[in-house]
Amino acid sequence: MEKIDNLDRKILNILSKNARIPFKDVAAECGVSRAAIHQRVQHLVEDGVITGSGFEVNPKSLGYSTCTYVGITLERGSMYKQVVERLVHIPEIVECHFTTGPYTMLVKLFARDNEQLMDLLNNQLQDIPGVVATETLISLEQSVKRGIPISVDKD
Repeated sequence: MEKIDNLDRKILNILSKNARIPFKDVAAECGVSRAAIHQRVQHLVEDGVITGSGFEVNPKSLGYSTCTYVGITLERGSMYKQVVERLVHIPEIVECHFTTGPYTMLVKLFARDNEQLMDLLNNQLQDIPGVVATETLISLEQSVKRGIPISVDKD
């Protein structure tokens, strides 16, 4: 990955606030050509600095009212990859992390209601070979959601 300069940081800062902003507007704000912005963004994508783009869908609008974090304890940490191979087939799981601390893994999932959550826990997660325990934390409200801060040096 190449070094990110101040112009790259400025572009990332603008795009992180509004990924749909036209490149001509980014160019005007940065004081460079639209072609320069296009080229810079392309390099940021190729270098793995920008890892995705798209629309965020509100899970509640699709009927998923319960956001849950599940701490999973495995029989052995070395079973992580085999467990992940099973977890990727559960569409309600939106994140999975290999962690330190009291759990081997932490997953984030969405359920339509408590019945579906109980089914996901009892009949899917806990049935995976190697899973010895789960602990469920239900999110009551998401208060903060943002990307990593991008500082831009003042010229």
